[in-house]
Amino acid sequence: MENLQRMEKGLLQRLIMIKRLLYLSGVSVLGILVVVMQGCSGGAQRADIDNADSGVIHISVDETFKPLIDSEIQVYEALHPKAKIIAEYKSQGACFKDLEKDSTRMIIVTRPLTDKEERFYKEKYYFYPTISKIAYDAIAIITSKESTDTTFYQADLKSILDGSAGGNQKAVFDGVTGSSVLTYIQDSLMRSKPLDPNRAFGVNGSKEVIDRVQHDKNLIGFIGVSWIGNPEDTMQLSFLDKVNIDAIQCNCPEKTFVKPYQANIVTMRYPFVRGVYYILKENYSGLGSGFGNFLESERGQLIIRRSYLAPAKMNFTIRTAILNQ
Repeated sequence: MENLQRMEKGLLQRLIMIKRLLYLSGVSVLGILVVVMQGCSGGAQRADIDNADSGVIHISVDETFKPLIDSEIQVYEALHPKAKIIAEYKSQGACFKDLEKDSTRMIIVTRPLTDKEERFYKEKYYFYPTISKIAYDAIAIITSKESTDTTFYQADLKSILDGSAGGNQKAVFDGVTGSSVLTYIQDSLMRSKPLDPNRAFGVNGSKEVIDRVQHDKNLIGFIGVSWIGNPEDTMQLSFLDKVNIDAIQCNCPEKTFVKPYQANIVTMRYPFVRGVYYILKENYSGLGSGFGNFLESERGQLIIRRSYLAPAKMNFTIRTAILNQ
């Protein structure tokens, strides 16, 4: 009791001294104390609300990764029954806007923050967000079952997109504003050349791309392979009954044509491979940190492998097999 009284007396004396100094400089000590108390209590409250085992968190996810992230959330919530992760699937551009506007503290997208974006969050929150690459994904090219073209050179695709090719073929994407698939194709395939608006257009999501391509033999669809590359997923198998996954000239000396199969993603033989990242704006051990750690863990990486993408945190062995005739 005596020690507590001495501590309180010492603290009071220090506050009086600070008050005198602040009075001389015209600063309100009450305002300083309110800010300090809010900061202290805010951290405690957030830690009480959610942690790795319990609580509720909203995350924003690039729509092209919906099949994968649905599987990750399902397993995580089974392991942590008191935790609830609510994923909102939207364009990548919308995900970054959510992070900036404080609508979410976690996003799953196809690129890390730029240096400029990192500086913005550092200046605003006094810490850098956590950024981690968890997987490698690919952009699949799909056509109707009635289409006779199932293999493409990259130059073929480029000429269709910029309008220099003859014929009636057109390209459809999972969106226009903020679509990560469209952005990737513009940056990696088209470079500085614009898309012809009469030959390329966007629709509302990956499922609509599949539906449009199914009913139009002149359409070429661009979607994330997470939607159509898993032969063990019954929904994706139903999609494969409707459309073809086409082969593209590979990044390899033999210049053969390859599809976005898992081995071709791992070895980068398939030309349209990109990373999958989570970006977390959380400076305490909350539910966002718990889910991020799970995505990096062996179990989370095995789900990525089972989804026929390439894990980024786990060694992936490819063995050469010889079939006996």
